[in-house]
Amino acid sequence: MNRTIYIIVLMVMTLLSSQMVHARLYGKQYCKKEGFHCVRVKKHQSWQSLFPDDHDRDIVMRINRMNIQLWPGLSIAVPDNLAEADIMDFSPFPLQIDTEGEKLIVVDPIQIAWGAYDSDGALIRWGPASSGATWCHDIDGPCRTQSGEFRVYSMGSSNCISKKFPLPDGGAPMPYCMFFHNGQALHGEPNGLPGYNASHGCVRMYVNDVAWLRFDFVDPPMAENDFRGTKIVVTEYAEPEEIQESQRHFRKGEFDLNYFSPT
Repeated sequence: MNRTIYIIVLMVMTLLSSQMVHARLYGKQYCKKEGFHCVRVKKHQSWQSLFPDDHDRDIVMRINRMNIQLWPGLSIAVPDNLAEADIMDFSPFPLQIDTEGEKLIVVDPIQIAWGAYDSDGALIRWGPASSGATWCHDIDGPCRTQSGEFRVYSMGSSNCISKKFPLPDGGAPMPYCMFFHNGQALHGEPNGLPGYNASHGCVRMYVNDVAWLRFDFVDPPMAENDFRGTKIVVTEYAEPEEIQESQRHFRKGEFDLNYFSPT
């Protein structure tokens, strides 16, 4: 094999391997935590065969931030009290914050999750979110979701599709898209979430989660809200000292919007 081709193949294999390891590691971080144990997936096992109960399966999927097909050798985290557990028990977000009297959606690429707060600052729903990847090889560049404070400015239906990806003609399904920054949107991912940030900049979510946001939570721009749609805050990927401190306070429920102004 030509040496150049060999190096390229090796780089691609390394990249894919690192992504799969990252997907496994998210759940594995709970393996040694009190109140959890990990299950190692065996051949022919699936989410449905491991967790026949809908309640149990949904909680385990959300804890592991993934709902794609399982593969042998994958370790998935399971709470010890699964049968009695409530999904809000495992929220990566504080249950109460100050939202300054309006509804708010928070997307945290580090926690690989989103949360929805009502106008009283109560967390009413959360779920997995796959935000923009650090690097996208098809565009040969970074593709992280922009951090900052935004507003929903456009909302689509179940038939929403990407006009750009996959290259060159687009066509990727983006059901219930809600755009908040240039071409970046919250949208459903029919193929499932892998447990790590994998998009070109959009925030991929469970289809049922984004449908709930689209029809039961998010307000579009209209006269009643001075044409300012529901607020979305995307927190930082990296955590320099100031951001680290602010996000520490956020996770304690001491939310300060000034830390998340657009950059």
